[in-house]
Amino acid sequence: MPSLKDLRVRINSVKSTQKITSAMKMVAASKLRRAQAQAEASRPYAERMERMLGALAASVAGSPSAPRLLVGTGSDRVHLLVPVTADRGLAGAFNANIGRATRTLARKLEAEGKTVKILAVGRKGRDYLRRELASRIIGDVSYAGKKRLEFADAEALASRVTAMVEAGEADVVTLVYNRFRSVISQIVTEQQLVPAPVGGGETDAALGGASFDFEPDEETILARLLPQNLSVQLFRALLESAAGEHGARMTAMDNATRNAGDMIKRLTLNYNRARQANITKELIEIISGAEAV
Repeated sequence: MPSLKDLRVRINSVKSTQKITSAMKMVAASKLRRAQAQAEASRPYAERMERMLGALAASVAGSPSAPRLLVGTGSDRVHLLVPVTADRGLAGAFNANIGRATRTLARKLEAEGKTVKILAVGRKGRDYLRRELASRIIGDVSYAGKKRLEFADAEALASRVTAMVEAGEADVVTLVYNRFRSVISQIVTEQQLVPAPVGGGETDAALGGASFDFEPDEETILARLLPQNLSVQLFRALLESAAGEHGARMTAMDNATRNAGDMIKRLTLNYNRARQANITKELIEIISGAEAV
């Protein structure tokens, strides 16, 4: 049985840990509000642009001059996966969920005879995937030390992806990230970026089946719009992931704080029992000694 000194040291250690987890919970809560507002504000524009390009992809799918960012390279042999995770841990299963989803998708594609490349965004995802898929990782991006994500960060990442697609190094690009639903819930989402998912039924109905003339021509518009869309979709994923990270860390630290409180109660009870047992033992020794005299 541990001595009284050992129990006191353990109680003080758990109390120190509880203070740290409580402080981390408050920090995450303070960051969550702004991150959640940014993530929710980015959704309408990104979703409308995605639907519009889906309709456009359906209309120009057969054109030989269609941009690669819109219709792809015409092949699906090489898949580029872009998992978005955090640069820091202590967020429960937030990072592991993305790592497992990316690993599962990569194994599925390879079983179908595809070539998989991974561009990891976030150090935790990179470290997770290095255990089994190190040879597939062609690069990684980290935003550690940045207080706030900017659109320029997404543009730089989009430029890297665009260069790979234009060079024929990737045929299909899929984004894997945590979509923020609530503080306690983040949804692992797989979003295909290149080629643009063909849809357009809803958009055509909303437009009443009207036809349009473009000024300037469609190629000029697409040349400007497609890289912009890629940046917008990546920026939304980064914001969603940031909000989810703070929510997951807040929840994890809240659970850790409560668990520390429960442990302190158990250790204190054991300490009091041990102390009472020692006092009882000393009293018995004193009484036994007095009776012997």
